[in-house]
Amino acid sequence: MGTVAARGQMYERQDVRGRHAGGGTACLMMTTGQAKGWIMADSGLFIGFGTPVRGRERQAIKAFSETFEYYSRLQQEGEIESFEPVILEPHGGQLGGFFLVRGDQDKLARIRGSEEFERQTVRADLIVENLGIVGAALGDRLMSQMAVYGEQVEELT
Repeated sequence: MGTVAARGQMYERQDVRGRHAGGGTACLMMTTGQAKGWIMADSGLFIGFGTPVRGRERQAIKAFSETFEYYSRLQQEGEIESFEPVILEPHGGQLGGFFLVRGDQDKLARIRGSEEFERQTVRADLIVENLGIVGAALGDRLMSQMAVYGEQVEELT
């Protein structure tokens, strides 16, 4: 499967396969570090955004930098585990990029309810199109939710 670098070390990838409701094969890639039980974030925030509002391109660049600094500070303070900014290639859709913020579910909820996060969100909403913030299940929480989903599929089909 190849290797992946994580926390300064190389790890072999594992291929974990299962069946999904559509009858096809689902595949989940994980590193051996995850498989060996590293404590990893169980929750995330997916903060998606589209193109800048026309005429606000400079403000969008500044807001992106400020957002990067904000999440860097939260990571240094231990409020989030990590974050990843992503800019997508042009594809004709409404999603231009996103930040994936990883952390503890309770800490993320506290951050999401903070005045600072709300201020950043309102500012971003005035600068970019199609801003969206969605909670995400990661790590063990993802696997738990998939197990519940599988149970319900079996019960209902």
